[in-house]
Amino acid sequence: MALMLFSDFGASDLYVGQVEAVLDRYAPGVRIVHLLHEAPCFDVCSSAHLLAALAQRQHRGHVFLTMVDPGVGTARGGIVARVDGRTYIGPDNGLLSVIWARGTLKVAWRIAKWPDDASPSFHGRDVFAPVAAAVATGEFPNETVRQVDAPEVLLPGEDLPRIIYVDHYGNTFTGLRGSALSTERRLRIRRMEFGHARVFAEAPPGKGFWYVNSVGLVEVAMPGGSAAKMLGLRVGQEVELL
Repeated sequence: MALMLFSDFGASDLYVGQVEAVLDRYAPGVRIVHLLHEAPCFDVCSSAHLLAALAQRQHRGHVFLTMVDPGVGTARGGIVARVDGRTYIGPDNGLLSVIWARGTLKVAWRIAKWPDDASPSFHGRDVFAPVAAAVATGEFPNETVRQVDAPEVLLPGEDLPRIIYVDHYGNTFTGLRGSALSTERRLRIRRMEFGHARVFAEAPPGKGFWYVNSVGLVEVAMPGGSAAKMLGLRVGQEVELL
């Protein structure tokens, strides 16, 4: 079992270390895996699809601390969701929607008791991290939660036809799962059309293409270059299936 961290905090900023310090305090010795700290900033919907793609490749039993929370400090709640053997903790703002919608065995708890000294702008550290540590150490459920039927905020769980993430190579992930897409299909983004290639080396040189990436999502890329820079692609742009 490991504690998996997913956030939009930025890997080089000061926030991740503070969260990890809390986990080390309350769950000493539990292995921590940094899944991603460059999720699209403030973009709950895109992050929900990205989280679902990353989580479905992880073993059952892992605990996921998820923190993309533009509404931090407001009346939005906190949620714990156990879906198909994996447990997710984070804001009840739709971030766990895709995982919940696609899951089979699932149960949810609302975080009902918050620390008195919790910072209103850092619930990831002061609220969600202690709960994640309790799950990881077997001290959950406890008096801080109450069981509910489902998260309050549920976004659609269907595939999302738009760009949801750009990696440092400039490759652009979409919210479309490759398993449901024929290789004969073409994509259109910003009036540009893209055909399929299995891997980078099989794509025409200097020409954008789509393929199914290592986490099962349809990705638009450029062999030896940045699709984001060369084609003007960015998070949020719509993807049309042809």
